[in-house]
Amino acid sequence: MALNYIWIGFFLVGFVAALAQWIFLGDTEIFKRIIDGTFDAAKMGVMDIALPLAGVMTLWLGIMNIGEKAGAVGWLAKVISPFFSRIFPEVPKDHPATGHMVMNFSANLLGLDNAATPFGLKAMESLQTLNPNKDTASNAQIMFLVLHTSGLTLIPLAIMAQRAILGAKDPSDIFIPCMIATYVATVAGIIAVSIRQRINLLNGVVLGWLGGMTAAIATLIWYFTQYLTKPEIETVSKVASNLILFSIIVVFIVGAMIRRVNVYEAFIEGAKGGIQTSLTIIPYLVGMLVAISVIRNAGVLGFVVQGLEWLIRMAGLDTAFTPALPTALMKPLSGSGSRALMIDAMKTYGVDSFVGRLACIFQGSADTTFYIVALYFGSVGVRKTRYAISCGLIADFAGIIAAISVAYVFFG
Repeated sequence: MALNYIWIGFFLVGFVAALAQWIFLGDTEIFKRIIDGTFDAAKMGVMDIALPLAGVMTLWLGIMNIGEKAGAVGWLAKVISPFFSRIFPEVPKDHPATGHMVMNFSANLLGLDNAATPFGLKAMESLQTLNPNKDTASNAQIMFLVLHTSGLTLIPLAIMAQRAILGAKDPSDIFIPCMIATYVATVAGIIAVSIRQRINLLNGVVLGWLGGMTAAIATLIWYFTQYLTKPEIETVSKVASNLILFSIIVVFIVGAMIRRVNVYEAFIEGAKGGIQTSLTIIPYLVGMLVAISVIRNAGVLGFVVQGLEWLIRMAGLDTAFTPALPTALMKPLSGSGSRALMIDAMKTYGVDSFVGRLACIFQGSADTTFYIVALYFGSVGVRKTRYAISCGLIADFAGIIAAISVAYVFFG
């Protein structure tokens, strides 16, 4: 029901905002911009997202099926099952869903969005087989979705590439701040969902895994800052992420060969579901993107930012970060929209300015909560999202606060 009210609210709030701008500001183009935006969003949902996703899904579902036949996915499930069995108590040990989730998180860590989405949709499909109420999100599905929306990414390749295109002196200087902010968002998401699901995080296994991940990230940060130059960080990030992804494909194929699996037939068998999945999500995707377009083109975000800036100024706090807030506010709604706002901030204030860098950190600190909810739950027919959105937004908010804090530490 939450998604239903949010979707309705987007249209009603957008209409009121547009009406106010027409009556009080004399903006006679506002309604045209909104309607044009709905057509563009609907077209984008089908032509730019769903159809291209069909090809990517076909490829990676085929690769995933090879990995399952090779036993690699099951091996991953066994390795991480001690940790996942604590935060996903409803998922049986060694269930394929664990391996699928691990593949999704791994692709996200490397900043490989195109690979992460098929893995994530496959994981949601696997979790749906364990869900007794098919139209209502299960506890495991909510935990997985919130972890995904927290956007844990170690290598923000796309952001660094965009900074390089715009002429940044050190395109990778946002690498560490992004890593810190997204990690804070992820931990906040885990805590928020665990409180709702009464999951005890204060046990040796969970603390050990979280502590180990924290230590690994800290070690990576230390190594990159102490032993690599800025250009070397970019090169290592680019090569490592794509090398690891290609290595996964090769390992799957070799493992399947060892097990005497007909690799090509296994690929075709898994790939068949790619197009059907993409077609299934079109109505959910278009519905959410159109609603988001209404909010964006009605200027609601601008009003919110102005209101927040006034409140911050009244509180006597520094407002240097407020010009970057549109990127943060757009991120839960639209990845392409927040990317456009990030680029606009860098062009307007300077790619190496405080605002320009903070906009990049916002972009890398979390993922697109509403888009992911529509895409992932829509792919399996889940209509009742329960508290998935609220916990996802808590993670987003934690990421925003962390992004502002680390921006002041590194660039303030």
